[in-house]
Amino acid sequence: MKLCIYPGTFDPFTNGHLDVLQRAAKLFARVRVAVAIDSTKTPLFTPAQRVALIKANLRGLPHVDVTSFDGLLVDFARRQKACAIIRGLRALSDFEFEFNMALMNRHLQPKVETLFVMPNEAYSYTSSSLVKQIAKLGGDVSKFVPPNVATALRDTFRRTQGK
Repeated sequence: MKLCIYPGTFDPFTNGHLDVLQRAAKLFARVRVAVAIDSTKTPLFTPAQRVALIKANLRGLPHVDVTSFDGLLVDFARRQKACAIIRGLRALSDFEFEFNMALMNRHLQPKVETLFVMPNEAYSYTSSSLVKQIAKLGGDVSKFVPPNVATALRDTFRRTQGK
């Protein structure tokens, strides 16, 4: 069974991420969402929280699972025996970074392909960073993230802001 890895920080998991995941699930027998434990970023949610938030949105996707990983993505993909990495491209501005990353990953692990998947155009402007900024300022993010993520964002910012 062909396995692909859908990696990301997913801080937070957005409807755009879910859309790319659903598209990947149509293409592969198995999809493993891989939550990156990235020491260069300071995420709002812990890896365990991000995994749980994603797991709650996998109804109807029985051949999808979620885990976290640390280190090089291509090493993780090799250990998982994945044949591909899925990356979402929202806009042309994403392409240069993703293209360079895909070429480097191919250099490091030639047997793992990178496939670019475009989400529905309704999500082309949605990013985790923008969603966090809106939520932090008390805005409604329910159009951009699944309901459980909107609740988690609201609760987290209320606690950190003492409201």
